[in-house]
Amino acid sequence: MKILFAASEVYPLIKTGGLADVAGALPFALAGLGHDVRIMLPAYKQVLEAIGNHGAVFPLGDPFGTGAMRLIESAMPGSDMKLLLLDCPQLYDRPGGPYQREDGAEWPDNDTRFAAFSHAAASLADTGNPAGWQPDIIHANDWQSGLIPAYLEFQGNHAVKSVFTIHNLQYQGRFSRDVLDRIRLPQSAFSPEGLEFYGDVCYLKSGIFYADHITTVSRTYANEIQTPEFGYGMEGILQARSERLSGIVNGIDTAIWSPQNDPFITRNYTSRSLGRKAVNKAALQAELGLPELAGAPLFGVVSRLVEQKGIDLVLEVIPDIIAMGAQVAVLGTGDARWEKAVRQLAEQNPAMSATIAYFEDLSHRIIAASDMFLMPSRFEPCGLTQLYALSYGTAPIVRRTGGLADTVLDIAQDKNGTGFVFDAPSAAALRGAVRRAVAHYKDAPAWLKLQRNAMKQDFSWQPPAREYIKLYTSLLK
Repeated sequence: MKILFAASEVYPLIKTGGLADVAGALPFALAGLGHDVRIMLPAYKQVLEAIGNHGAVFPLGDPFGTGAMRLIESAMPGSDMKLLLLDCPQLYDRPGGPYQREDGAEWPDNDTRFAAFSHAAASLADTGNPAGWQPDIIHANDWQSGLIPAYLEFQGNHAVKSVFTIHNLQYQGRFSRDVLDRIRLPQSAFSPEGLEFYGDVCYLKSGIFYADHITTVSRTYANEIQTPEFGYGMEGILQARSERLSGIVNGIDTAIWSPQNDPFITRNYTSRSLGRKAVNKAALQAELGLPELAGAPLFGVVSRLVEQKGIDLVLEVIPDIIAMGAQVAVLGTGDARWEKAVRQLAEQNPAMSATIAYFEDLSHRIIAASDMFLMPSRFEPCGLTQLYALSYGTAPIVRRTGGLADTVLDIAQDKNGTGFVFDAPSAAALRGAVRRAVAHYKDAPAWLKLQRNAMKQDFSWQPPAREYIKLYTSLLK
């Protein structure tokens, strides 16, 4: 089977969130099952600098009047996984991030930038395309590639099937109606039975409406987004397409996230050598300036500092955590008000460390060293950090929502439990889960069993990759 995986960010080339981790790992798992997989990504300035030399170049003309576009064939770093880069300097050769300028404002031409990306991906469905390779399946991801199914529909390429994955329904890619003339889609597409959404052109809705199948990144989230609470106005169309909607929980790249061989942590360990985890805890306490107390429970937070992630709940509960004799290590960036609040609370409490930045290596050390991991998200399509925590024997404390509900089993509900789960998005509910966790921590044999329960879970990409291949195969029958 020939599969094109189209994404606006791919780790390790460029990353702003979990999509990059998925796009940098799932295609490899699919290829490992014997399929011909290629990744497609815009040729951002940073990406071109990272790949250096490249192979063949395929011209695509100038369909959007933004200058000549071309596909550059390269490979993912350190592998033979083929990478197709859409090169158009006027659209992608600029400083800043993939979606935003250096000052944090969104690029004003994002409508054209990602329409061009979707158009180029869909053009590979033509038998005579310049690259000389035609996929059977195009797997699009989030609003930035949401127009791919629409282009396939209006180009009449029905033999090539499309799968559209929603990683976060909150981000929708909405633009004014006049964008249609610029992005080479007919006015007839501007309809409730199309990509019109409350008077706007919506790239996310395009993916939902036109794709042959829609997936989300957990089973619970697939159900949640069909309700007004989590649907962001899309619940109606998702209900209408529910027979073409499924949830497949993300995996993690176990070559990168494994306590057994992680190069970023002080001492490697397994579920049979969990005593070595204490070495990582002591080293992190020293690194972050926390009191070096082996018996003090250490709570880790590696997160975007935004209300969706429940950072306000964490801040409200931290004084109680410290009063229990525990410590807290926070790593992340986000909204300025929450960054300031985290900083101020850390300055007032010697048992709390705050790093307002993001360092990949430090995220590994915090997860490896912590005893518990706080993740009280108000909603969470899948979540990856709780999977990392489980793999490192760090007990997650999570709200029962989305992928958190699908991946963390409360120890109070099952002897094979892996963490602590609460329901209400409130500080009181989080505080109750924290108290349960600290009480459980004091029972050393019970805590060791919980850690081993967590570490024996299989969160590699092989199970979800097999589910995707089953889905692709059903679409091609």
